[in-house]
Amino acid sequence: MSSDRIKNAMDRIDRALARIETQAALASHSTAATDAGDAELAERYEALRKRVSGSISQLDDLIEGLKR
Repeated sequence: MSSDRIKNAMDRIDRALARIETQAALASHSTAATDAGDAELAERYEALRKRVSGSISQLDDLIEGLKR
């Protein structure tokens, strides 16, 4: 994979994470954040955040391997 494609992929991932974090922050400030539906959404967000974080870590490892 070329360095431009890697950079573009990382940029897209960073933008997606920023959007996810923005929406999560907005949801946490909502006055209705205490009902069961929001609690489920918060759990789903956290699970998604962990999966994305793991994927980014894997991408970092792959990119490091390409640099060698």
